[in-house]
Amino acid sequence: MEDNSMQLTTLLVNRKNITDIRAVTDAAPVLAKGNVRFKIENFALTANNVTYAAAGDALKYWQFFPAEKGWGKVPVWGIGQIIETGVEGVSVGDRYFGYFPMASHLDVTPDRINPHGFRDVMPARVDLPPIYNRYERLTEASDLDADLEDRLSLLRPLYATSFLLWDFMVDNDWFGAEQIIVSSASSKTSIGLLSLAKRQGPKVVGLTSPGNVTFVERLQICDQIIDYDAIASDVDQVPSVYVDIAGHSQATKTLHERLGDDLKHSAAVGTSHWDKFAPTGGLAGPKPLFFFAPSQSEKRLKDWGPEILENRIKDCWRELAMESRNWMNIEHHNGADKAMAIYQHVADGSLSPTVGVIISLADS
Repeated sequence: MEDNSMQLTTLLVNRKNITDIRAVTDAAPVLAKGNVRFKIENFALTANNVTYAAAGDALKYWQFFPAEKGWGKVPVWGIGQIIETGVEGVSVGDRYFGYFPMASHLDVTPDRINPHGFRDVMPARVDLPPIYNRYERLTEASDLDADLEDRLSLLRPLYATSFLLWDFMVDNDWFGAEQIIVSSASSKTSIGLLSLAKRQGPKVVGLTSPGNVTFVERLQICDQIIDYDAIASDVDQVPSVYVDIAGHSQATKTLHERLGDDLKHSAAVGTSHWDKFAPTGGLAGPKPLFFFAPSQSEKRLKDWGPEILENRIKDCWRELAMESRNWMNIEHHNGADKAMAIYQHVADGSLSPTVGVIISLADS
């Protein structure tokens, strides 16, 4: 049975060709018992979401929000408001920050409900990393103005990864390295990591495309900035750790050849350059090891407990988010057509790193 008075808009991405995107509109079904319905007010769209799509099969990102065969719902971070509920402790009008599909609405099954939020236990998601299934209730105590709410969606998930990467390096004493080298230095996750490493870490080196060198220089978060074409000549041959957020296979190959045994650890994180990604077998030096942020999060949950971990990530995000006002301007876009066009720009890398995009499909 469907509620024909409400229309749901969803963006679907071709799992075999992640630049192929289409919008579908359906009548809303009647809300199932034990569920609540979000109206997704808005969500952020960043290169991180393209990484979710590029790694959708390998890392199970397509499983969070099941779709018709051959197509996927790309996960995004955003803010939703409860518009229908039959669950005690979750009220109409409550607003939450969390993990959503690129859509206008979402039904979830709340569990472990408290004044701070709840966990979704929809069958498709219940066995996936819990960091993605938590919805955080926004209240006056959250102390967020409209601008910081936008930066919450744009930056906190990325800066959480930045913090966990930095913490992983600190936890391992930087693997004895004299420099940390980070690719895709203009990306938001890299900016967070580079900022933290500049405050506490070895020499900080950012790799970026020639067109983004000036932007990264203005951030003043690197001791050295090297464009991808100069890796073979400009990277110092000293004990190093490499964090590959670009997924740029040729850059990784060149860097491994340049450093060889001086490369003490190579961490594969993302695919912001997903179109330049290819398997990198037979590399010089250590084999790249995939860094999965939820794994470091789980370790610190055991070491510190949830309250300390959450507070450290929040403190890190808020400080870096305030700094982002110096370099990132936020754009708001409404409707499926605009959202699909912006997605294409993010996927092909043509969106300026100085722009943060917030999308709304609700009531579009």
